Amino acid sequence: MQEPRRRKALKRFEAPGQARFITCSCWQRLPLFGNPSIRDAFADQLGTVRQRNAFRLLGWVIMPEHFHILVIPNLPEWTMPRILGAIKRPFAQSTIERWHELNARVLTRLVDWAGTYRFWQRGGGYDRNIYTEPERLEKLEYIHNNPVERGLVANPMDWPWSSARAHAGYESVLVPIDRVT
Repeated sequence: MQEPRRRKALKRFEAPGQARFITCSCWQRLPLFGNPSIRDAFADQLGTVRQRNAFRLLGWVIMPEHFHILVIPNLPEWTMPRILGAIKRPFAQSTIERWHELNARVLTRLVDWAGTYRFWQRGGGYDRNIYTEPERLEKLEYIHNNPVERGLVANPMDWPWSSARAHAGYESVLVPIDRVT
């Protein structure tokens, strides 16, 4: 394998009270979240980091090969790089360890040019500051409609790995959300 091209560093703005829309993709856009139990485990990890008071979670969805979150980091202690590291790193390590135990065939597709197993695409993902209420609402709609647009469900509330049900007022969801006041 060839060494990947270097990307320009993204400028991220850490501002107190500022919402952030984040998208992170699986290695080579593989559907590593294809199994419902893996999506459940990732939802658990997202909830665990939220419970540490790292961020306010406004919306989320886990798709087969990526996830989206809309969060307000609890700065200055919890910056987006620290939040993403706390969510992604332990989850990737435990998932890859489990796949090794199972001798899963997917492992052969997760090795990068340096021989390292990768769960996540390199880089920080897509990270956008959200400045206005209409923009926040647009991102929430995008998050919740992602499974519908992909043909996974007919109604956003039918996809259990998202905050759509929580936004509709249902309490039995995998990861609770925080309301914006």
